[in-house]
Amino acid sequence: MTRLCQTEGLSEDQSEILKAVRVFVDEQIIPVAQELEHADEYPQDIIDGLKELGVFGLTIPEEFGGLGESLLTYALVVEEIARGWMSVSGVINTHFIVAYLLMQHGTEEQKAKYLPRMATGEVRGAFSMSEPGLGSDVSAVSTKATKQDDGSYSITGQKMWLTNGATSTLVALLTKTDEGAESVYKNMTTFLVEKEAGFGETAQGVTVPGKIDKMGYKGVETTELILEGHQIAADQILGGEPGKGFFQMMDGVEVGRVNVAARACGLAWRGFELGVAYAQQRKTFGKVIAEHQAVLFRIAEMATKVEVAHTMMVRAARLKDTGARMDVEAGMAKMVASEYANEVVEDSFRIHGGYGYSKEYEIERLMREVKFMLIGEGTSDIQKMIIGRSLLKDYKL
Repeated sequence: MTRLCQTEGLSEDQSEILKAVRVFVDEQIIPVAQELEHADEYPQDIIDGLKELGVFGLTIPEEFGGLGESLLTYALVVEEIARGWMSVSGVINTHFIVAYLLMQHGTEEQKAKYLPRMATGEVRGAFSMSEPGLGSDVSAVSTKATKQDDGSYSITGQKMWLTNGATSTLVALLTKTDEGAESVYKNMTTFLVEKEAGFGETAQGVTVPGKIDKMGYKGVETTELILEGHQIAADQILGGEPGKGFFQMMDGVEVGRVNVAARACGLAWRGFELGVAYAQQRKTFGKVIAEHQAVLFRIAEMATKVEVAHTMMVRAARLKDTGARMDVEAGMAKMVASEYANEVVEDSFRIHGGYGYSKEYEIERLMREVKFMLIGEGTSDIQKMIIGRSLLKDYKL
């Protein structure tokens, strides 16, 4: 048991789950992560192992075949997995968000239809909000669902940055609909789009063109999604009522920010482990570099940042589990964890010196992976806007 990233007040079940995941990460993920990442190969054996551990149904209620665990448990599991290989945590993240949206906003029929098969991993979820022409400006969504005479809808548009875009079989898709509301935010609807796994035309009017080549975050595929007159029944609207898509998606983004914070914590944790280990092996001027004050101070700062990020992530997850609004806390956790993870990984890279630039060393992969934390689920600038505006309301003169 390491000193860092410990969480107080966990139940026996939570502790056992984390122990099982940590063993799996150490034995099944870390030894193969480098090879699979450099080959940009989908980690099918790892995913199958996570299915057996019950990770895909971790937060799904027991009545639907899941483990019924909290967001905190999930976040801590994500932290452990990201410590081994961040890409693997991405495989389960969007699946988790879709399951969360169904649990919180789905009709009873939708829950019964999808959650049992999501718990086993038979149905895999993807979350689709962004488009090629927009990032954090969700109000600019242009993908449109047009209501037909028979009450069904026809969806046309182009979506971007779908994690699990090819391997998923259920996509929570945000569209623009004409609900006659004055606010653009009340003219958005989330649809549950079913498709086949794979590339090309995966359903009527639904095409997944191919993988987007990325700097890091390899192994897991990121794709576009093109919809051309996709016909979909009204009962595939999340919650059964149009016009609530924006608010549903923002709820999903909140837990997504906790998830990205957890992933950043895992990367920072692993970066520290690699740096502190290398500093005790590499010698200069007759002693290991960990004994040089400059490196020793760097190690101390890295460990402190790891702890701060972990603590803020845990607080945000616990607050969300109470049902309280936590946009500020989620934004703070995501911002601090992603920024600190980048600093910790870079410090570890500096400790490695020239070897850190070699693809033989794990820190080279972490340097590429950690950059995604700065932009996933909203940049630090977006988090600052959310935090600042909320605080001005709380502290209004």
